[in-house]
Amino acid sequence: MSRSTIAIGRRGPARSYELVEAWGMAAGACSRVLRPRSVAEIAGVLEAARREGASVGLRGTGNSYGDASLNGAGHVLDLRRLNRILAFDRETGVVEAEPGVTIGELWKHVLPRGWWPRVVPGTMFPTLAGAAAMNVHGKNNYAVGTIGDAILDFDLVLPGGEVRTCSRTENSALFHAAIGGFGMLGVFSRLRLATKRVHSGDLEVRAIASRNLREMLEVMESRRSTADYLVGWVDCFPGGDASGRGLVHEARHLARGEDPDPAETLRLSHQDLPRSILGVFPKSEVWRVLRRFNRDLGMRAINAVKYWAGRFAALGEPFRQPLAAFSFLLDYVPNWKWSYGRAEGHGLIQVQSFLPAAAAHDVFLELLARSRRADLVPYLGVMKRHRPDPFLLTHGLDGWSLALDFKVTPARRAALWRHGAELTRIVLDAGGRFYLAKDLVLAPADVRRMYGPDALARFLSLKRELDPGSVLQTDLWRRLFPAAGQSSTGE
Repeated sequence: MSRSTIAIGRRGPARSYELVEAWGMAAGACSRVLRPRSVAEIAGVLEAARREGASVGLRGTGNSYGDASLNGAGHVLDLRRLNRILAFDRETGVVEAEPGVTIGELWKHVLPRGWWPRVVPGTMFPTLAGAAAMNVHGKNNYAVGTIGDAILDFDLVLPGGEVRTCSRTENSALFHAAIGGFGMLGVFSRLRLATKRVHSGDLEVRAIASRNLREMLEVMESRRSTADYLVGWVDCFPGGDASGRGLVHEARHLARGEDPDPAETLRLSHQDLPRSILGVFPKSEVWRVLRRFNRDLGMRAINAVKYWAGRFAALGEPFRQPLAAFSFLLDYVPNWKWSYGRAEGHGLIQVQSFLPAAAAHDVFLELLARSRRADLVPYLGVMKRHRPDPFLLTHGLDGWSLALDFKVTPARRAALWRHGAELTRIVLDAGGRFYLAKDLVLAPADVRRMYGPDALARFLSLKRELDPGSVLQTDLWRRLFPAAGQSSTGE
C-alpha cells in the first residue's frame, strides 16, 4: 500500500490531502491530514504508519511560527477534534482535558468559576498538547515558570501504541522529556494541570516608558519581585543612546475585595473587546490597513507614534484591563499577520533568543545593531524575564529573551536566513538558547551547542527506545536532527 494512503478503515479518523502552513506563512508542506476522534484512533494511525514505514507529524492549531507542525515527507495528525474538558475541581482549580482543548477554551471554562491558567502564551489559540510539546511560557515566566511547571500529569500514546501515564514521580524521565520534546516521543492524549485562583477578571496595569534597552531591563528587574506579569515592547529602529527604547507593561492580579464587582468582571462578556473601532470600522479589516504600512518607512513611523504615545500614557495612573485583553491583545486583531503579505514567499519569521542575565544587555544591543546595519530591522521586539526549569530540552534560563519579528519576502529571504545564522552564532557564543516553537533558521550544529551533549544524548536515547522506526517526524525534526531523523525505510 502507498505511504500516502494509511489504511485506517472507514471508521477511522477523517482525512484529507491539503497544504499545511506554518503560522508565520514562510513555510508550508502538502500532507495527508488525519483527524482522530479518540485515543484508539490515534493508536491506530501510529500502528498503520509503523507497519507501512510512513512518518507522522503532530499538529494542533498550527501556531508555531516555523516548521514544528509540518511534515512534508508524510502525514499530519491533527488533534483538534479531541477537545473535551474532562474534569474541573472548583476547590483546587485542577483541570483534566483532552489534547485538542485550546488555551482559549481552557480560560473560558475556568474564569467564570474564579480561576485562570497559571501560564498562557501571547495567543489563546494553541492547544494544550501543543503548548506542552513546546513548553510555552508567558509574561510571568520569571515568577511561575513554563506551562510544564503547571502540568501535574499526562497520558502519552507512544509510537508502539502503548499509553503511558507520566508525572514527576511516575515515568519521571519521560515526563521531563516529552514536555518540550516537540512531539517526537509520543502523542499527548490527556493532560491534568493546575490553575490559579483569581478574585477578579481584571488586572491592574501600569505602563512605563524606557529610553533605551538598559533602562528597560532595569525597570523590569526592579519590579519582578512584586509584579505578576512583566513584558517589554521594543522599538528596533532607533540606534545610539535610544537603541532598544520601548514600553514596559507591568500587571498584577487584584486581591480579594479590590474589585467592587467581581461577579461582573469574571463574566466572559467582560473579557470581550469590541469587534470594531469607534463602532464603525471592523477589526477584521485592520490587517488591510496595516499592510499599507508594512515596510520599513511605515513601521518606523508606527513605532515612533506608539513610543511617544506610550510615554504620554505612562504619565497617568495605573488602569484596569481584562485578563484576556492584557494576555492576548493581538488575538483581537483578526489575521494581523496577513499584513506581512499573503502571496507565495511572503510572511514573517521570529528569532527569539534567550540570554543569561549578565550577557543579555550587550548581546541584545548587538543583535539590534547588526539588524540595522544589514537593513533587516525587526518590525516588532518583545522582551521577557525568565527563570530555569527542569525539562530536558529547555530554552529556560536565568535571564532574558528578546523576540524579533522579521518580514519575509522572496527578494530578501536568502539574506534574512544568512542574517539569522549570524544572530544565532552571536547568541550561542554568549551561552544563549533558542525556542523551537518560533524557529525556522537554526542548523543541526546550533542544536548541539544549545542543549549540550548530555541532554541531547538522553533525549535521542529515549527517541530510539520509544520510536525505533522514527514514526514521529516533522520538518523541524529532519532539519535539526538529520542523522537521527530517518525512518527505518529511509524516508
